[in-house]
Amino acid sequence: MRNPKSIELLNRAIAEEELALHQYMYFHFILSDRGYDLLANIFKRIAIEEMKHIEAFAERVLFLGGEVELGKLPKEVEKIDDPKEMLKWAMASETEAIETYSKWAIDVVTHDRDLGTQELFKKVVMDEERHFEIFETEFLNLQKFGDQYLAQQAMERSRRIGNIGTSQT
Repeated sequence: MRNPKSIELLNRAIAEEELALHQYMYFHFILSDRGYDLLANIFKRIAIEEMKHIEAFAERVLFLGGEVELGKLPKEVEKIDDPKEMLKWAMASETEAIETYSKWAIDVVTHDRDLGTQELFKKVVMDEERHFEIFETEFLNLQKFGDQYLAQQAMERSRRIGNIGTSQT
């Protein structure tokens, strides 16, 4: 079963998801280092979901008889250290993924009559919409509460660390 357009688009999707995975983990490392555990863990959890997308796309490529192409990031990971800018990047990335995968869901049916790949793209679009909503909520929280929102996360970490080894009676 050889569907060349589907295989091409699936490999391009793998590259996009790899970039998101790397970028989100970079954000996770920076935010975790600063003690912003809530936001750091959101990026980590979504990075893991992006990894699962890579796996699903790769499995589909192999099912179609293609060769999985890994490590072809469309661009370098950006060294962003401002939490608001991180969230802006993430929202833009998720928006682009939603638009791109929606278009590709149509393309794979038009070119290869590949309903299986179309369903996969549609499922991933729904995940990306959820990711966008999570990032947007965090962005709005930062706008609404400012640096206090991040300070609260850092204080919560300090409180947890301070309670390690103490009895809580």
